[in-house]
Amino acid sequence: MDFNLPIANLRNVFRPHEVERKLSKLPERDYESLRTTYERMLERGPERFQVKPSGVPDMAGLYEQLPNFTDALDDVKRHVALSQDCRDGLEVTPMLLLGPPGIGKTHFARKLAELLGTGMSLVPMSSMTAGWLLSGSSSQWKGARPGKVFDALVEGQYANPVIVVDEIDKAAADAQYDPLGSLYSLLEHDTAATFMDEFAEVAIDASQVIWIMTANDGRAIPEPIMNRMNVFEIEAPSPEAARRIARNLYRSIRAEHGWGERFAPEPSDTLLDLLAEMPPRDMRRALMTGFGNARLEQRGEIAADDLPRAGAAKGRIGFLQ
Repeated sequence: MDFNLPIANLRNVFRPHEVERKLSKLPERDYESLRTTYERMLERGPERFQVKPSGVPDMAGLYEQLPNFTDALDDVKRHVALSQDCRDGLEVTPMLLLGPPGIGKTHFARKLAELLGTGMSLVPMSSMTAGWLLSGSSSQWKGARPGKVFDALVEGQYANPVIVVDEIDKAAADAQYDPLGSLYSLLEHDTAATFMDEFAEVAIDASQVIWIMTANDGRAIPEPIMNRMNVFEIEAPSPEAARRIARNLYRSIRAEHGWGERFAPEPSDTLLDLLAEMPPRDMRRALMTGFGNARLEQRGEIAADDLPRAGAAKGRIGFLQ
């Protein structure tokens, strides 16, 4: 994917005078963390890069790497095309990638961030320990801090980062706090422009954020949030598509490492058949084990026995004896 990536413009993600006003009202001896946050905001300033590709990029490589994400890639290409030949920023409708675990949903999000030339933040809802992960917690609480959206925009370089809310269906709501509550405003363009982090209590412009949600089960997602997104049902790749993914991954790993030149440029058909039976998420781990075992035996080709045993316990390296 060779394309130039100009800076479309600089965009203010907050108003410094609001931060100065908040800072001036803080008691002298309290709220040290909040004071530090305000001072950090003023030090960094409000301008962030709002970037977009200079033209509709050649996405053939992504379609080859992610054959089961064709519809989602088509949607991205349409949005990129709309932003060309004008001063408008790139605006992508929030998308939900719905499908079984291990088929590459988070990998797709990373590749999309690379394509668009913007940063990426991952918010894993399955491991969330507090409902304020997205929106921050009140500065009145002990250990309070800003949320992930604030961090991505204030501490990051971009006004339009990719934020991935991973496994949104795993977010557990309780009676006191809805962990997805902030998304009702964040996923609406107009209200996102004045998003209020509960820690800093300063309006942040999150209207340019590119949202990608992943989920295994759409039934656990509130309907009003579903209605704010383009939903793409991602199927497991077909056997032939899985072979293409495995081949591309083999070539990629080989090219990324100096030791790769010791191995054959192409994997064997037998190896591809075995890898194609795995979820895409497991292929890299299996290949790294295979490369290592083959190298121990001073061979330049991965054999079937070099791969981890099927069903090997998680957390074990899986090298064969």
